[in-house]
Parts: sequence; structure tokens; C-alpha cells
Amino acid sequence: MTPIPRLRAFSGPALLSYGFRPFFLLAALQAGATILLWLPFVSGRIAVPTAFHPIDWHVHEMLFGYQAAAIAGFLLTAIPNWTGRLPVQGLPLLVLVLAWCAGRVAVLVSAWIGWRAAMAIDALFLVLLAGAALREIVSGRNWRNLKVVALLLMLLAGNLAFHLEAALTGSADMARRLSIGAVLLLVALVAGRIVPSFTRNWLAPRGQGRLPVAFNRFDKLVLGLTAAGVLLWIARPDDVATGAALSACAVLHLARLARWAGDRTWRNPLLVILHVGYLFVPVGFALSGAAAFGLVAPAAGLHAWTAGAFGVTTLAVMSRASLGHTGRALVASRAVQACYALLVAGTLLRICSALGHGPAMVLHVAGLFWSLAFLGFALAYWPVLTGPRLGPKAGAGA
Repeated sequence: MTPIPRLRAFSGPALLSYGFRPFFLLAALQAGATILLWLPFVSGRIAVPTAFHPIDWHVHEMLFGYQAAAIAGFLLTAIPNWTGRLPVQGLPLLVLVLAWCAGRVAVLVSAWIGWRAAMAIDALFLVLLAGAALREIVSGRNWRNLKVVALLLMLLAGNLAFHLEAALTGSADMARRLSIGAVLLLVALVAGRIVPSFTRNWLAPRGQGRLPVAFNRFDKLVLGLTAAGVLLWIARPDDVATGAALSACAVLHLARLARWAGDRTWRNPLLVILHVGYLFVPVGFALSGAAAFGLVAPAAGLHAWTAGAFGVTTLAVMSRASLGHTGRALVASRAVQACYALLVAGTLLRICSALGHGPAMVLHVAGLFWSLAFLGFALAYWPVLTGPRLGPKAGAGA
């Protein structure tokens, strides 16, 4: 019997042959460039023609620019593996890319075109992405992953609410938490499957020793309680009950991470960085819980999640999946390891800045480290993402 092909014959540019290629590259460029623009914007050195307040513009573009592109790249690569269907490529993929780009331009010049037009243009990308994911999952009868579509719709709702709340009240406080909560749940869901799986695949052939615990009822319990805690945080971030719930989530996620045998991966940077990225999930819960009790500034927990859990995990997944799906060996180059180190250092500095430690310059150094990490990744992976595939997939696992 002839095997079912996993890729269509494609004669166009390699960049449009698979979803991870354009979106991982765009995510990295957006993450690096946006911070370099935001730092002089928030300090009043330059003006940007956006209708958003500088803080809201920063948060929005990190979530719905960089993070949405990274999520798209992952899902457009993972869903064919889940469903056995052919990936989105060519013209349909180009439409998604152009929709994302149009959203970034619309938000940047929203003071000129009006917030309503910017909202409509910006929302189009997530509508199309959720529709594409739903079509593939339903066509492939992969019902258990419909929860991914639900989280995309939650992210879409957060984006719409972000524009509305910012326009009507001047600040998108609740929409900011809704959007961060949607991405946090997606990270917890996806990482809970890929981190122990990748770790087990690497450790199992290397002899006896503790192996990661596979996704089981404990993970489902943690995710359920996390969803409840996140919803409570979205609605009432300063309540004592919220602080208790978030603190409990911190303990649960730390226990979850401990089950994945991360201590045995120190020789493999591609695996170590996944565990480090997930460590910021419980750190974010602990700091956000402390903020609910009035002990620390809320920005500390927010940046543990957004810069740490989201940023580090995203860079880890992008670097690994890009290698595997282009037929390259799963080995982190020294340049990529330097990007990992810069990003972790930048995240820690940003948390310290939010906690009030160090001079004001710490914020700028943290932002510079973040930008160097992502722009360095874009430079190092340019030939990987835009060049031809070298051979069959080498266990990308996305």
C-alpha cells in the first residue's frame, strides 16, 4: 500500500512550504524589533501613531503580534501531526501571513485610521487561524484537540476586548489579564504534553534512570484548577481568595514540573531550556499570588509569565521544531545557546526591575537582552527557515 504523503509537492518559496517557517521568523523579528521601538516610546523620546497607551501597545503587540505568530507557527505544524492531514502551505498560508502583517500595521497607525478599523483588521488573523484549526481538527476527527480552538477563541475575545476597553476607558486592564490568561493556559496545556514527551524520547535510549511521568489525571487536575485560578485572577486580581488560589497553583505546577525529570537533561540544551521555560509558570503564579496579597508589584508575576514562561518556552519550541521539520540534527548551536542565556537573563532582570531592585537602567538592559535574543535567533535561523529541507524529519515532535 502506498503511504499517505505528509507534504504536497510544492514549487513555491520554501518560506511558504510549512506554517512554522514564516511565523517563527515573523515572531522573532516582531519580538526583537517591538521592544527596541517601545523603550524610547515609553520614555517619551519618540512618538508612535497608535491609539494605545505605550504600556498597552507593548502588551498588545507582545501578545497579539509576537505571541500570536509563534502560536500560529506551532499549531500549523502540530495539527497535521495530530490529524494526519496535509499542512496549510502556499497561497492559504500567505493569506494568513498577510492578515497578521496587516494587523501589526493597523495597530501601529491606529491613531490615524481609528480604533474601530484597527480592531477589525487586527482581529482578522485570529479569526482565520481559529477557522483553519477548526477545519483541520474536525476533518481529521481529532476531537480531543478542540480545546486548542477554544483557547484561540478566548484569545480572540481578549483581543477584541483589548481594543474596546482601551478605547472606552483608556486602559485595557481586564482584557490584558484575559489575554495573558488564555496564552498561559495554552502554554500549560501544550508544554504538559511536549516537555515530558521530548524528555522521555531523549532519556529512554540512554539507560536506566528516572523517566518523566506521562500526561495523566494529575495533569488534568492541575489544568482544571489552573483554569479556575486564572479566571479568578482575571475577575478579581487583588482578592485574598485569588492570592490563595494562585499560590496553590504555584505549588501544583512546581510539582508537575518535578515529575518531568528535568534534572537529567543538563547535557541537552534543547531540553533544558524547555524545563527552564516551564519553571517560570509556577514562579509567575507565586509572584502574582504575592501581588494579590499586596506584597509585590503585579508586574513581577506578569513578566515571569510573559517574558519567562511565554518567551523562553516559545524560543525553545521554535528552535527545536525548526530543526526537526527541516531535516536537521536536534542540536542547539552555540549561537542559539547564547540566545537562550540572553533571554533568561533578560527575564530575570525584568522581574527584578518590577520588584524595585536595581536602578532604572535595569529595565533597558532587560529589554536589550530580550531583543538580542530574538533577533539573534532570527539571524541564526534565517537559512533554516528560508532554505530547503535537508532530509526527512528528524523527530521534531511538534
